[in-house]
Amino acid sequence: MPKYLDIQNVTQGMEDKVKQTLKFKTGKFLWKVKFNTPLDPRTVNNVNLYVTNTEKQPLMTSIHYDTLNNIIEIEPLEAYAQHESYILNITTAVKSKGGNNLKTPVQLQFKID
Repeated sequence: MPKYLDIQNVTQGMEDKVKQTLKFKTGKFLWKVKFNTPLDPRTVNNVNLYVTNTEKQPLMTSIHYDTLNNIIEIEPLEAYAQHESYILNITTAVKSKGGNNLKTPVQLQFKID
């Protein structure tokens, strides 16, 4: 079973906490990103949320939106490579059910030790 890290309330005041380098000891874990408002499920996809390596090459991921809890789950389809850095990207194209875009994009760099 993959491990996961919760990022709470990404849309409000988390910029300083989210934009930091994280290190993990496992190559397969599940990102869970919680939003404080319901999202438009049509905007929760691999185009608007994605993981790249530091050379901006995308990785294959599975994205699931839990509409009851407003949580997006991002799981790699292959294990992350050891000693490699990656970036979780959440673009402003992610919208609330009311049609409002995410105010600023979120980029979170992480590394597998």
